[in-house]
Amino acid sequence: MSPSAPIRIGVGGWTFEPWRGVFYPDGLTQKRELEYAASKFTAIEINGTYYGSQKPESFAKWHAETPEGFVFTLKGPRFTTNRRVLAEAGASIERFFTSGVTELKEKLGPVNWQFMATKKFDPDDFAAFLKLLPKRVDGRDIRHAVEVRHESFKSPDVVALAREHGVAIVHAGDSDFPAIADVTAPFVYARIMGTREDEALGYGEKALDFWAATARAWARGETPEALKPALLAPPAKATPREVFLFVISGFKPRNPAAAQALIARL
Repeated sequence: MSPSAPIRIGVGGWTFEPWRGVFYPDGLTQKRELEYAASKFTAIEINGTYYGSQKPESFAKWHAETPEGFVFTLKGPRFTTNRRVLAEAGASIERFFTSGVTELKEKLGPVNWQFMATKKFDPDDFAAFLKLLPKRVDGRDIRHAVEVRHESFKSPDVVALAREHGVAIVHAGDSDFPAIADVTAPFVYARIMGTREDEALGYGEKALDFWAATARAWARGETPEALKPALLAPPAKATPREVFLFVISGFKPRNPAAAQALIARL
């Protein structure tokens, strides 16, 4: 078999009332919910950073409450991406990275910069934004992903720019957003959004098998056959890539079950 990189599976956030008594055991205190979630998943995407600044003490606390090898990804602040001119986001990006995110230390994973569905692709402005994203902060390597949600981004030019800067394009699975299959960074970032209330595990068996197989292919550095065609020719050499796959949106009460079912398959 081809060598492969780690595959990390999780959900978005960990504070959600309908998970209590279903995913979280009855009687578990809210302050222990992160600890419990981190024992069931291998990564979590932090959503709170999208809506506002968090305290350095919070990042340090989250680091302390999770096991060795666990990874957090962060959503970049909306104040950075929800603007007309992305090239003017430099000060906002700097504020984000000086807010204490590096207190996560070795558990700091990629940052997901999510754009609004109305944000259209402007080649020069998008290129300028990618140039603003720092490669290192406080002595730590920083990885970036962009979640583009307008059909105009489904272009070889977008793939070429992202690949030039080593930035991943978030793969939006089972959603109405453009699903770009091209691998553009040393890691893959996927968000699958199709969980359903009428499925006990959020997804049916075939869908769970599909996403597990897809994650394995990404980890081997391949573009999964079912997601082709790519917009641009893939890299000549298939290099193993770390995979981050989050079960997001859809019928959110089922997302922990779907994530755990994927982990069981992997």
